[in-house]
Amino acid sequence: MPTAGDSVAERDADARALASTVRVRILRICLDEPRTNKEIAQLLGKNPATTLHHVRTLVARGFLTAQPARTGARGAREVPYLATGRSWTTDLGPGGHQVLLDAFLEELSAADPARVDMGRLGLRLDAEGRDELSRRLNEVLEDFRQREPVADGEPWSVFVAIHHDTSRDPRPSA
Repeated sequence: MPTAGDSVAERDADARALASTVRVRILRICLDEPRTNKEIAQLLGKNPATTLHHVRTLVARGFLTAQPARTGARGAREVPYLATGRSWTTDLGPGGHQVLLDAFLEELSAADPARVDMGRLGLRLDAEGRDELSRRLNEVLEDFRQREPVADGEPWSVFVAIHHDTSRDPRPSA
């Protein structure tokens, strides 16, 4: 969440940095282990020059941090990058939800369907119930986010969306 000291310009710059499906996917790729630009490009099926632009933007806004350089297979200097986790509390601005959805759909399309656990639920809630649902889901997500990663654990992703279901609104009177 933005803090009182954040300027509007800073929040807007952060939102612009995260307004790209490619950048959101780069953050996920670099969440558990540092990855070089070449590795990121290979995992995304993109040109390294294209991903480097995105990596530099994420580094400049503090969403990725460069790790100590290492020597690659052919002796070249490689800089791996690691996600800072800062995007979790950043206001994505208008359109941010669509970027998250698009990134989720791209990641889901690469997943083994037998290893996807999904559910969908329609509810009728008043404002208080909706706020409670949102708060409790966020508490669960925050609890798991703050846990130390299990070194030999498998990587899993969670996507949760609560939205007004306009398809179930009462029909307008004729």
